[in-house]
Amino acid sequence: MIYTTKIQKAIKFATKTHNQYQQQKRKGKEIPYIAHPLTAGIILSLTRASEDVIMAGILHDTIEDSIDEKKVTSKMIKERFGEEVMKLVLSVTEKDKTLSWEKRKAEALEHIKHFSHDSILVKSADVISNISELIDDYKKYGDAVFERFNSSKENIVQSQLKVISALVSNWPESPLAWDLRFLASDLARLEGLNFIQNHPASIIKYEDYKDNMNLECPICGWRGTPKTSDCINTDSHFCLDVSCPICDKMLLVAEYPSA
Repeated sequence: MIYTTKIQKAIKFATKTHNQYQQQKRKGKEIPYIAHPLTAGIILSLTRASEDVIMAGILHDTIEDSIDEKKVTSKMIKERFGEEVMKLVLSVTEKDKTLSWEKRKAEALEHIKHFSHDSILVKSADVISNISELIDDYKKYGDAVFERFNSSKENIVQSQLKVISALVSNWPESPLAWDLRFLASDLARLEGLNFIQNHPASIIKYEDYKDNMNLECPICGWRGTPKTSDCINTDSHFCLDVSCPICDKMLLVAEYPSA
């Protein structure tokens, strides 16, 4: 079976947690929150992920977002859906919601470094769903969409780009890596000229350029070399440039000698 009894059970459980018990909505919108975890589940199913991974995607916010009167615990997830699903849900759950937005996001970013491939899939589906919705809303409403959040536009964009960079760096061959890279490029464009002005590319002479020199993207945090970036442009007659393989930010310009 494709639409298994367990997946049906996970959908019902998530729907009760997000919709029946609290009428949870997407931030600043009237759309029921359940649309988000269901989208994550659909994304995971399209990668042909295992049943446990798809269920974890559907359930990934149940512990974090459940209300005190109907609190969802890891024990409940384990009893109903198994230990592996519980571990996956816990791996993408923020541990302390009382911390500031900045501290919570920093902790979550650090945890990605230790993710299994299955956790990367669940988190990637979560990120793809969230960012796709954010970009779509931005096209309609502009900067007003960022008023829904507890941080600035620049902080939100950079935080999401760092998450994408960490996910792709941890598992470059992930079936969702291309989708993440595509969204990163769109996300970086939301800041437009601000990114270019605040984070200009380094300019060096071509004689100082090396394929193995260390680079770090100030936007998404990617680290590597021109060779590993695989984003070297030599089309210009005046210079070569190197861009970030995650968010497409130009990192380095090596100027050719004058004729």
